[in-house]
Amino acid sequence: MKTSRRRFLQIAGLSTLGLGAKPVFDAVAATGGGPPQSNVEPDPKALTADQWAMVIDTRKIESAENVEPLIEACHAIHNVPHLEDRRHEIKWIWETEYKHAFPGKTNDFLPTEVEHKPFLVLCNHCESPPCVRACPTKATWKNDNGLVLMDFHRCIGCRFCMAACPFGARSFNFRDPRPFIAEVNKKFPTRSKGVVEKCNFCAERLAVGEIPRCVEVSQAAGDGILAFGDLYDPESDVRKLLKENYSIRRKQELGTSPAVYYIV
Repeated sequence: MKTSRRRFLQIAGLSTLGLGAKPVFDAVAATGGGPPQSNVEPDPKALTADQWAMVIDTRKIESAENVEPLIEACHAIHNVPHLEDRRHEIKWIWETEYKHAFPGKTNDFLPTEVEHKPFLVLCNHCESPPCVRACPTKATWKNDNGLVLMDFHRCIGCRFCMAACPFGARSFNFRDPRPFIAEVNKKFPTRSKGVVEKCNFCAERLAVGEIPRCVEVSQAAGDGILAFGDLYDPESDVRKLLKENYSIRRKQELGTSPAVYYIV
């Protein structure tokens, strides 16, 4: 029987990742869309949406102490390594200054509070993602719920997606990340050298009825920094917040339609 090269690579990739990849593939299938090999029955508890979106209320952020627990929680469950060399660091969600987050919306006379406040940035899960169009192997794709996801075993490390992303939201593993993970979460796959990765809006948690980990931590703290929901559901938390507050998005002029909104 003749086996196509693509099918061979699918099988080989799955074998390489092993059981650690299963939660991710399950999540992909359960939240709508995915790579050709996904053939998993959705969990009846799975959360779905027309377009998942996040709202970050920057008014509730006073210092780095407010955002560091959110970053740490995300990186811990997704096996994001901690590398001291900034040239090699891997980031799913991180803090930056206003001038870097919103280069087209800055001026010389910003209020001191805004100029030095830490702004959370991450993958924007754009409605029109250029990274998806740039990927030659379909290692990154947009599913039916609006999530821009990655299939790590399909990634060939060409970094076209990184060049296409206008937000710098993707990281490349220049070295094996596993020795730099403090405590491995066995429910989520580790990556290997030569693979790109990024925030996935916790697709594996949505697949079993749980909200993104960073949002969960924010809600537990009662700080109101993060909200998550269906952008096209008028009754969702994000829609209510956007209707009642002025918000901005990163590099909106580029036409990618980012799904992360900032209340300012």
